[in-house]
Formats: sequence, structure tokens, C-alpha cells
Amino acid sequence: MTHILFEKKGNVAVAAIDRPKALNALNSEVLEDLNTLLDGIEADSEIRVLILTGSGEKAFVAGADIGEMSALTKAEGEAFGKKGNDVFRRLETLPIPTVAAVNGYALGGGCELSMACDIRICSETAVFGQPETGLGITPGFGGTQRLSRLVGPGMAKQLIYSAKNIKADEALRIGLVNAVYPQEELMAQAEKLAETIARNAPIAVRACKRAINEGLELPMDEAIALEEKLFGSCFETEDQKEGMTAFLEKRRHEPYRDR
Repeated sequence: MTHILFEKKGNVAVAAIDRPKALNALNSEVLEDLNTLLDGIEADSEIRVLILTGSGEKAFVAGADIGEMSALTKAEGEAFGKKGNDVFRRLETLPIPTVAAVNGYALGGGCELSMACDIRICSETAVFGQPETGLGITPGFGGTQRLSRLVGPGMAKQLIYSAKNIKADEALRIGLVNAVYPQEELMAQAEKLAETIARNAPIAVRACKRAINEGLELPMDEAIALEEKLFGSCFETEDQKEGMTAFLEKRRHEPYRDR
């Protein structure tokens, strides 16, 4: 991967978009690198949580690469949107939990990338926005869909129509992020959260992610039936047996083994 820095820390993977001179802007090469990253994550059964961030202290991802987009035809623009959406949807449906550690500007494609993650935390210096209407286009990597689902249609429309950016405190107020930390504490807090998640039974955590993500798109009766099926799937696993035995024996459970 040319534009992604990768580090594995036990059961936690940390990946940073690395185009600091371009404020980590997304171009076709970065999207291809993200696809390659996801290939590696899916192939490594030891990884239980992925943290995604940006290199440097200025930007998470400042947007899609305007230089690349400026000369696109209608057909090429639609194809570029599909390329980004395919990668982001793959990230969104990755079986393991994902945490976006937003360390600066998260604009346009950067905001959309963070919204494809399960959990977003950010630094006090973070700035979010969907500035596309000021550039003569719409959000193209899922922004119209995920933002409205996260903060409600009214707030999403206001942010997208106005193309105005918001700071970390406002992102927290409207529910776009879960927590705000000083810049120097952000990655430590992201890793602490990821490690807490990774200590829990991975089969159960993955089932919870699927139940939430898929259930939100279903009528309640169907969503509850999905939950019942996933609940049942956890039984007879070694993790379930160990977790419940440890509880009954009033001891700390042994490390979960994902079987």
C-alpha cells in the first residue's frame, strides 16, 4: 500500500491514510489501497478491531482529490462515485468493529469515510463537513445517506445544502461523533476503546454488529427475528461456554478464542 501506514498491535489494527502534503485527500490510488487494506484485515483472523485515522495532525481526510475530479465526464464521475461507494460499503460491512479516530479535517470524502466506520471519536481540532454543493456536485461516497441516518434528515440537509463545516463540539452535540479528546490523547483513547472491544467474545461482537447494521434496514418484526437467529448462533461456541462458566464461577473469563 503506497498511501496507507499499517500497524498491528495484538488484536487491534491501526491504519493511517498517508498523503500529508495533500491533507490525506482521497484519490483513486488511496481507494485502491483501502481495498487492499480490507483484503488483509479480512484474511487475518487475529484482528478483532480496526482503527482508521490520518497521518499528521492537520487532517483525517480533507476530502476527495479535487484535482482528479475536476476533469471528469458525467460517466467518469458516476464511476468514481461507485468506486468510492464500493470501498466504503465494504468498510461499513466489515465483520469486525471499526473506529474512526478523526484527528483533523474530515471534509467531503473524509467525513463520508468516518461515517462508514462503526464508531467515531475525534480530537478537539477536528472539523467535519460536506462542502460538495459549494463545488457544484453532491456528496458522492454515501454522504447523503449515512449523514441523514446518523444525525437525522433535517440536520443532514442543513449541513449538506449549506456546505458549512462544523467543529468537534458541534459534531458531538448532533451525534456525529461519540467523544472529543485533546489531540495528544486521541490515539491512546482510540486504542483503549479498541482493546476493550477486542477483549470481548469476537463471535458475539461480530453478531452484534450484523444485528445492528442489518436490523436498522428492516421492519421491527424482521429485525427482531434476525436478532433471535444471531443470539442463537452464539450458543455452543467455546466463547459462550467460557464466558458463562466464568460468570457462574465468579472468576475472570479466559481469553476468548473465537470458536
